[in-house]
Amino acid sequence: MTTKANFPVTAGSIVVPYGHVIGNEKWRGSEIAQRLQVKTRLFFEDGLGLVDFYLSNRTCILYISEADLVAGDEFKRRLVRFRNASSLGGIVIVEKTQISDQYFLAVQKLIVLELGMVLLPVANQGEASQLITQLVREQSKDHNSNPFLRKQCSQLAEPSVFRTVQQIPGVGKTKALLLLQQFGSIHRLCNASVKELELVVGQT
Repeated sequence: MTTKANFPVTAGSIVVPYGHVIGNEKWRGSEIAQRLQVKTRLFFEDGLGLVDFYLSNRTCILYISEADLVAGDEFKRRLVRFRNASSLGGIVIVEKTQISDQYFLAVQKLIVLELGMVLLPVANQGEASQLITQLVREQSKDHNSNPFLRKQCSQLAEPSVFRTVQQIPGVGKTKALLLLQQFGSIHRLCNASVKELELVVGQT
């Protein structure tokens, strides 16, 4: 799926209703489109520019097929043009197959390290449609209404942070856990007053 040079980078202001996907017209009739239509509400629009699918007003998908990888560097120019001209959160889905595997490391370096974009490898268009469906569902959820997501946010981000707090004299596992639950980060913990700390762990 190569892109013509005269395409705009994006189609401007795209409004995507929750639970919907807006797909580039070039994908009509493809396997990925057929599978997406079963699980989500997919609408096609012409002139989406370099973008293949819009998941929300701020997030879009750029799809790099096995054929794009083998055909040459056109997909690289497309990615660079998108990154240079857009403030959208671009997710790049790349088909990683036996044929395209030899190109994957270079593509990964370009997308992740040089362009700073998210890369999600898939085996085929069917797997890509499942991934896009999951992304649409996640973006459509009200995160405040899900008790598991709220609980997850309050969990420790890193075991190394937990171990670091335990290095404070007089602070063991229990107090470290209480402090991190209350303050959320080492930065906030360091800036807390003695009174705020005493409220959590008592006087020591």
